[in-house]
Amino acid sequence: MLIDGCKHELEITVPVEEIDRETENVVTEIQKKAKIPGFRPGKVPANIIRTRFADKVRQDVLEKLIPDYLQKRIESEDLKVVSRPNVSEVHFEKGEPLRFKAEFEVAPNVELGEYRGVTTHYSEPEVSDEDVDQRLAALQEQKAQYVTIDPRPAEDGDHCLVSLDSIGGVEQAVHQDEMMLHVGDSETLPAFTEALLGMSPEDEKEFEVTYPEDYGQEKLAGKTVRFRMRLKAIRRKELPELNDEFAKDLGDFNTLDELRDAVRKNIFREREHAAQQKAKDELVGQLVKAHDFPVPEAFLDRQIESALEMQMRQWQAGGVDVSKIKVDWKKLKESQRPKAIRDVKASLLLDKISEREAIHATQDEVDREVQQIARQEREPVAAMRKKLEKNHAIGRIANHIRTEKTLNFLFENARKVAGEPEPEPEATAEPEDQAEV
Repeated sequence: MLIDGCKHELEITVPVEEIDRETENVVTEIQKKAKIPGFRPGKVPANIIRTRFADKVRQDVLEKLIPDYLQKRIESEDLKVVSRPNVSEVHFEKGEPLRFKAEFEVAPNVELGEYRGVTTHYSEPEVSDEDVDQRLAALQEQKAQYVTIDPRPAEDGDHCLVSLDSIGGVEQAVHQDEMMLHVGDSETLPAFTEALLGMSPEDEKEFEVTYPEDYGQEKLAGKTVRFRMRLKAIRRKELPELNDEFAKDLGDFNTLDELRDAVRKNIFREREHAAQQKAKDELVGQLVKAHDFPVPEAFLDRQIESALEMQMRQWQAGGVDVSKIKVDWKKLKESQRPKAIRDVKASLLLDKISEREAIHATQDEVDREVQQIARQEREPVAAMRKKLEKNHAIGRIANHIRTEKTLNFLFENARKVAGEPEPEPEATAEPEDQAEV
């Protein structure tokens, strides 16, 4: 009986004959192991077992009959249970049928509406000559050489090689034997620029730096740290000339024009991927809005837990000591709920569409993904496959491939219009609104 949303309840009765049969089985099993003074092992009379071990007999009978009869009922009604059943109102008296209730959640019945021809905003990306020039300039920067110049006082715009040691104001000491600082650059904190101006190679100086509250490294954010800095050398940045030789040095290019063409194509692919991803996200949002069905709390709980674990990893990657975070977990979980509902609905819809359209991951596609992961991790393919199989990750890889293929199918069959969609309010609160560090 469906009682609310995805919640289902069953009232189950077990006949007296089944109780008696299972009771005999339990008593027989206990007899084999029971040790009672005056009786040989396995020879304790059944009536004594029933008396001495009454509570255990009762518990073992319940633990066998309740899940068995619950499972039979679930199978007979073809229910897709997605949460752990909660058993209640157990009535178990001598000479009477066993009666109990079980409440659990079932997968929702998703009835697909129209999913072909859904409107989404998309325009083919454009790449200008200026875009290509900027990318080439970035490549020049990557190939820049830093040449040490004759000693003189540091000036604005210089690239200074320094050694740096903290001498106060921070719990975990800071030490950099070789650190390049660009004097006067927007990425260089003003205190470092002020300290460097006028210093000559081999000069040492002590100075203080007050870091902003939102500084990227948590151990330094908001702190005033005293440093001892030694200027080791002043260097001049020399950029390579943009010519055919530069192109050849970068790879399989014979001329600068070939390099420019490759750069243009790369920028186009990057922008095309980003634009298509944005359009696909909009498509999924449209589908979620068009399909109204309940979502099991069990699915939402798992989705929220996954999101919170990801948030914790992001905090750790940003240098935050998560053990010191004061979090209102209830509030944080509640803030994640709207997005979790959207994500779970999207996942269920995409699963249904892939099933309807017979979209699946082929073995070749899974093998290619495993090979790519092996290359990234620099491990043999066979060893990586074994590791992924042990962690049950092969199935997740196949599901990811199927989802991507389904999104591609939706995009290919969408009605694409130029422009931008109306912005929607964020479904989740920002981390800083939920936690104090």
